[in-house]
Amino acid sequence: MAELLFADDKSASRFTLHRGDDLVSVLDYRDDGRTVALTRAFTIPTFRGHGYAAVITERAVEAIEAAGDREILPVCWYVGEWFETHPERAGILHRRS
Repeated sequence: MAELLFADDKSASRFTLHRGDDLVSVLDYRDDGRTVALTRAFTIPTFRGHGYAAVITERAVEAIEAAGDREILPVCWYVGEWFETHPERAGILHRRS
């Protein structure tokens, strides 16, 4: 299996996940300087069922945590469910006042 390549395409406001030369999944976001709203996780239909949405979500959360200056607002239903199954990562979630 080809290596997975994760990238932050800031000009398109999306994280991307490639397997070899193939784009397999994207995670769109909006960054207001304090909060990153993860708005849509999408896996290319021919690549569904291999866990790519989970991989891109986890890597995006890791990247945002590593930067250390943003919270996450899970707008996308998939990202919200991902956080429900990973409660240990909830510390980075944006708390609405």
